[in-house]
Amino acid sequence: MVRENHITASDLIWPIFVIEGQNVTEPVAAMPGVERMSVDRAVEAARMAANLGVPAVAIFPNTPPDRRSEEGEEALNPDNLVCRATRAIREAGIEIGIMLDVALDPYTTHGHDGVLRPGGLVGGHTGVRGDQIVGNDASVEILIRQSLNQAAAGADILGPSDMMDGRIGAIRRALDAEGRQDVMIMSYAAKYASAFYGPFREAVGAADHLKGDKSGYQMDPANGKEAMREIAKDIDEGADMVMVKPGMPYLDIIARAADTFNAPLFAYQVSGEYSMIHAAAANGWIDGEKAMWESLTAFKRAGCDGILTYFAPVVAQRLNG
Repeated sequence: MVRENHITASDLIWPIFVIEGQNVTEPVAAMPGVERMSVDRAVEAARMAANLGVPAVAIFPNTPPDRRSEEGEEALNPDNLVCRATRAIREAGIEIGIMLDVALDPYTTHGHDGVLRPGGLVGGHTGVRGDQIVGNDASVEILIRQSLNQAAAGADILGPSDMMDGRIGAIRRALDAEGRQDVMIMSYAAKYASAFYGPFREAVGAADHLKGDKSGYQMDPANGKEAMREIAKDIDEGADMVMVKPGMPYLDIIARAADTFNAPLFAYQVSGEYSMIHAAAANGWIDGEKAMWESLTAFKRAGCDGILTYFAPVVAQRLNG
């Protein structure tokens, strides 16, 4: 009767992974219970989520190695995995929101979120490959084209996760110029250079491609004030919603953002968080079910309006009895 926060199915966005093939699923070894799925299976997953009351899915590709390149051109292909999956869900008439990731790491041979250009030291770190760094402005130009490609496929929400400066404003202007004012932007506004992304990189096939690290453009885990500046900048540039990523290690950032900004706020309970709960539960060290609910409740208590979580279908099934 006096509980302050509640988890509902409408709080959740379910991240899913798509692969080539027909009627195919592959388990993600580092993420128990999570599968990569072919487009036809993704349609059925979206239908299940919609029937359970989950309002949106976030679709990520496992791009085949022969379609990865230095510049990530597959991101601009209207028939790439995420665009085909989006159109297939739309054509099936499923009433669910579709969120697509705006970044190049699933499409590049080097595994970075943008394109590489000559450069020197960044934030005290050497270039990601020899004397090369991720070029901010060159990356933004490609990310704009990727965004327009995804919007044309039918995406409702674009999630720029690249952390390039100025990309939110550039993408918003490009969408508006194309008459796509109804396409929303959920900015990965405070995305940290975290150790908790490993299982995700395996799921999208980027783990073996990444050269160097992403600390030159993702946030330092030691910084909190910077997160407030990043969020403010993205809201000012036109973000409809903002995200903090990862979730549990950054509950203080979520709480500060909730108190500071009047914009819908999301957390991404990332792959490492999900896998740690599963691994500890499998060893009998914690009650996995209770830990799942407790972790999600913590996000709501900190001030989240919604949560991206791989637990979404399980939670929605429990809530639906």
